Amino acid sequence: MRQLLLALGVPAVLALAQQQWLLRQPPRLEALEPAPASSGPAALRSRFSRPMDSASIARSSRLQPPLEHRWLGEGDGLMLSLSAGQRLSEPLRLELEGRDRRGLALRPGAWWWDPRPRVLAVVPVPGGEQLQLRERDGRWHPLSPVWHRILQVQPTGGGRSLALVSRSPEGEHRVWRLPLRQRNLAPLAQGLGPVQAGRLEPLLPESLTFAHLSGNQRGDLLVQSTMGMPGESVLRLWSAGGDSRLLDLEASGGVQLLPEGGAAVVPLPEGLALVDLPPRVARRQILPGSRDLSSFCPQAGRALLVRHWPDFRRSLELVEPGQAPRHLWVGSQALMASACDRGGQRVWVLLLDATGAQRLTLLSLDRQGRLLRRRTLTGWELEPGTGLQYDPSTDRLLATLRPVAAAGSTTGPKQTVTAARAVLIDATRLELDPLDQPVLQAQWLPAG
Repeated sequence: MRQLLLALGVPAVLALAQQQWLLRQPPRLEALEPAPASSGPAALRSRFSRPMDSASIARSSRLQPPLEHRWLGEGDGLMLSLSAGQRLSEPLRLELEGRDRRGLALRPGAWWWDPRPRVLAVVPVPGGEQLQLRERDGRWHPLSPVWHRILQVQPTGGGRSLALVSRSPEGEHRVWRLPLRQRNLAPLAQGLGPVQAGRLEPLLPESLTFAHLSGNQRGDLLVQSTMGMPGESVLRLWSAGGDSRLLDLEASGGVQLLPEGGAAVVPLPEGLALVDLPPRVARRQILPGSRDLSSFCPQAGRALLVRHWPDFRRSLELVEPGQAPRHLWVGSQALMASACDRGGQRVWVLLLDATGAQRLTLLSLDRQGRLLRRRTLTGWELEPGTGLQYDPSTDRLLATLRPVAAAGSTTGPKQTVTAARAVLIDATRLELDPLDQPVLQAQWLPAG
């Protein structure tokens, strides 16, 4: 009996001793990664080996330059969120220190962090078109082979990969996936680095007659494709883990995944539907009326819609969970593109007056629809099929604009004089900064 008690007691004593030894060890940082920012320029998500004293982390940690920020959350998971209204012009240095709830100190660490996105563009080159990336130093380098046409580029997973649609001279469409490795957050000794492209892979083995892409921050990808007659489209959803499934959805246009995941906006003849996706329980909410999705806002559940009225007017609406659509603008001009900040605190709209000189105008509105600033983009037109994107980390918009000049009088027809440009726009002052590289389409690559 004594030997049995000894055999049972020794493991228990060892386990207790090991537990006490672990409790005396200092806390460790187990993960630090970029997180989607919904209320400010950028955010970082951290995970520790044990519950931390968030007040101690906030007191002891430092950011250089010293931007205003908050530590959110409790326990072993905290989030560093930069406060709204600040612009980043250089990488940040984060010095992380603090104590856990038992008073044990975290081993200090320091990181470089650059949450600013890069410009991603389809560029005309000899033989066709190529996907290129503009690095921090202003140099462009290729990410893809040269194809006859590149119809769509879709970042997924916060910039961890790209999906592309190419078209051959014979009109065949192919869908590709390009993994990316970004080093925008790194220990001080390692330093930051350029984007590196992985191996380009065909996502679907067959050629298509049509393909439309949509991605989200989780890394999911939706491919809406047609192989035969128009109207016979197939929707396939790839999860971030690589699994795929067919979706039993009927749509009258391009389906868009919600940025936060879990659902999609589906255009129907009777309106727009918000449809939950597997593994969620199937549920559908319909917003009736002749509406199109214009753009999503960073905060979950917020988006900008374009409504078409019987008298040929158009209106821009802000939709929020549990509330009726809010009218921000209404008029007879063509509403070409839009973008918004946070939950719609600021909204930008590109309008085209189709009469006379066909003027392109950029408006800045608040969430009540009040005009903050207006700028007529004289000498520019929006490249067809492109939109407007906002980057909160630098407070800049990105648009693909083509320089034009009037032939003859100011009210006469326009004559294109040069190729389109990726144009950076100060979102507060609405001042334009065109980049030198000719492009066909441009967008932000998130700093994943």
